[in-house]
Amino acid sequence: MGLDSYLYKRTYVKNWDYMTPEERHTITIAGPTAADIKPARISEIIEQVAYWRKANAIHGWFVRNCQDGVDDCRDASVEVEQLIDLRDLCRELLALRTTAPAEAAARAWCTNVLPPTVGCFFGSTELDEGYWDHLADTDRMLTAILDELGEGLYGRWSFTYSSSW
Repeated sequence: MGLDSYLYKRTYVKNWDYMTPEERHTITIAGPTAADIKPARISEIIEQVAYWRKANAIHGWFVRNCQDGVDDCRDASVEVEQLIDLRDLCRELLALRTTAPAEAAARAWCTNVLPPTVGCFFGSTELDEGYWDHLADTDRMLTAILDELGEGLYGRWSFTYSSSW
């Protein structure tokens, strides 16, 4: 029990009659449920590309920036630019923390721009090692996702954030 958060990447793969053979997608499905799935009906593929466990500050960021401040466990659309903003914010806070004189400033800024979020079984609300680990994990995961997308290819995918507790 507790806060679990997910980022999903959706890739549109619907084949249309007007598409050239080079533009069309080929989808192969194998396994025990393969007979129940018709490849011609598949319009998108959903991948879980990030997972957070009790990362309440990151969850709070998504609620404020992607869910209009309403924390109701619904799926929320996330723009690539928002992922870049969150990654850059995590990097900036982590960079501030690396110098001892700036650690107090980083902590003060964290409470304003990326504060821990209180909730039922959301985990610690202290700016402890877990908080900084969540920022580092978020930087790592979002960097990998953004690197995979490549420049100029953002329009091929969409993202959704989801949480439960």
